[in-house]
Formats: sequence, structure tokens, C-alpha cells
Amino acid sequence: MSPLARSRRAAQVAFATQGLIYISLTARLPRFQDHWGISDLILSLLLLMMVVLAGAGSVLAERLAERHPSARLLRAGLLLIAVAVPVITTAPQLWIFVAGMAVYGIGLGSVDAGTNMQAVALEHVYGRTILPSFFGAWTLGGVIGGALALALGDTPLWTDAFLVVVPLTAATLPLLPRAGAVATADLSDVPWRPIVLVGLGMVLFYMVDTAAQTWGPTFLDEVFPTPHHLVALATFPYLISSLIVRMAGDRLVARYGAVPVLRIGALVACAALAVVVFAPTWPIAVLGFTVLGAGVAVIAPLSFSAAARIAGGDQARIDTVIARFNQFNYVGALFGAVLTGVVGSGNLRIGFAVPMVLILAMLPLARAFAPVRTG
Repeated sequence: MSPLARSRRAAQVAFATQGLIYISLTARLPRFQDHWGISDLILSLLLLMMVVLAGAGSVLAERLAERHPSARLLRAGLLLIAVAVPVITTAPQLWIFVAGMAVYGIGLGSVDAGTNMQAVALEHVYGRTILPSFFGAWTLGGVIGGALALALGDTPLWTDAFLVVVPLTAATLPLLPRAGAVATADLSDVPWRPIVLVGLGMVLFYMVDTAAQTWGPTFLDEVFPTPHHLVALATFPYLISSLIVRMAGDRLVARYGAVPVLRIGALVACAALAVVVFAPTWPIAVLGFTVLGAGVAVIAPLSFSAAARIAGGDQARIDTVIARFNQFNYVGALFGAVLTGVVGSGNLRIGFAVPMVLILAMLPLARAFAPVRTG
């Protein structure tokens, strides 16, 4: 295997690690909630803290990207996650659990920024669209995490501590060297307006994605008499359908174009969330979550590809823009994790009605993803 292929594989493993850890933890949120006796509102505030700190971790990565390679930033984030996982899962007191979530939040932001910088740099080297496959790796990791959550069921929370070996292993792999240049990036002529329009599309994706993955298991647990060991089904089929569409994403976009793919996906996502909101039984809600994963699957990878294409320039410039662009992730996460929980604190059906309506804004925004044609 060539060094470039090894770096691509290492970046995919980092994406998969992020998905595995994130889904493993969020799928067990009802257990953490019961263990610590916290309400939906308090859980929303804890998620708000984690999202804000993740944004801070991404901002820190942006500041450091001009002077340090993205591989180094990514490894640092993976090590932070490795510290956080055993703290969260074995905490003897609530404040230690909260501290673990805080460390995880910072690591989450650093890994988000680092993985995306690596993926964009590799796509630039390959000279063709490969970002959907990286996000597919994230989803595959999430599928594994969801399967673990289902398999572990009602086992003690400390059994998740063994997941620490995953980020530790990922941090040792041969990532793309010097993907972040040490020279100062020139951002004076970056066309931020079209980048912001694409970023709004990513906000919509993470609003839906975070709502499904963070509140989906709690939705099944609270709204229906769902067997406790099956609440992870809110995320597991969602990730399976998302993985299938992401693996086919390159071919879909090549054949039909980004704009129609995104618009049809938005309509499918809205219909799927309507199924969730009005579901009479938990299996129908699971069906809604499953279709939802397919509807929104390619928004995020197409967002990063479009932002990098619009930014143009050398690798230092693209890395810095991508690290800054990653902030849209956390704006969407605030809507998904926090707004859904706060609005739905009395009834999570109402909470999921928020992304059901807002995802339709993807219909006019899809135009911003179209490649610029030159005569």
C-alpha cells in the first residue's frame, strides 16, 4: 500500500473512531440520565456545554492550523477523547461526569476540525471527490457504536470504558503529513458569502443529525413503552441507511448533480420527521428515523467539498477556511441537541417538529452547492 493510501486509510479510521465513540455515548444517554437522575432540561444544558466546548476546540484548531500540521491537531484531539471516555463512563460523582463531558467536547471539536482538514487535503491530492467515503467511514463507526449499544443493553455503564483503545489506536496511524502548512494563510480574498450559504446547509444537516442521534433514543424511551434495551434503534437503522446513501453519494451526484440530490433529500427528510412526530408506535418511529438517515446523508460531505472548492488557493488557506467552516457544525448541533430538547422538554414530539420544518430551507439553499460553470 502506498503512503498516500495509508494516509487515506488512517483518516478514514479517525472518522470511524469519531462516529463510534459519539454514537456509543449518545445511544446510552437514557442510561446516563437515569443513573444520575437528571431531567431533560438539565441534560439539554449539559449538551449545550459540550457543544459550546466543541466549538471552542474547533476554533482552537483553526488558530493552530496555520502553524501546525492537521495530523498533529487530530492526534491531540483523539488523545483528549481517550481521556474523556473512561471518565464519563466510570465517574463516581456527577461533577466528574460533567468534567468528562467537558473534556470530550473539546476533543470532539479538535477531531472534527482535524479529520475534515485531512479529508479535504487528501481530496485535493487525489483530484476527485472522495469526501463522501470519509463521512461514510464516520457512519460505519457509528453503526458499530450503535450495535455495541444494542449488544451491551442493560450492562453497567463502566463497560463502555474499554472503548478508550479505539482513539488511542487511531492516534498512532500514519496520517497525511504536513496537511496543514506552516505558512500564514492569506484569507483576504476568500468569497465568504457563498461559503456562508453552503454553511447554512450544513447547519440544517447537523440540526437534524444531532437531534436524531442525541434525542432519538430518549424519544423512544419516553414517548413509547419501548423495551429499554431497544432504544438504540433510534440511531442504528438511521446510520445504516445513511451509510448506504453515502457510499453511493459520489455516483448519485455525478449522475444527477448536487442540487437535485439535495432537494429530494430535504423532502424525504421532512416526510421522515413527520413520521417520527406523528408515529403511533415505536416501530413506526424507528421507520421514520431510518428514512431520515437516507434523506440527509450527503449534505455534510457536499458542504465541505463545496466550501473547499469555493475557498480555492493553497493548502494552508483551505485548511484554515475548513477549520472555520466547521463552526457551522456546532450551530447546527445547538439547534439539534439543545433547541430540540428545550422545546420538547414537556413533549419530545414537539421538539422533533422543529427540524421537521426547518429542513425545508434546504430547498432554496441547494443552489449554492452547484459548481460554478466557466465558459
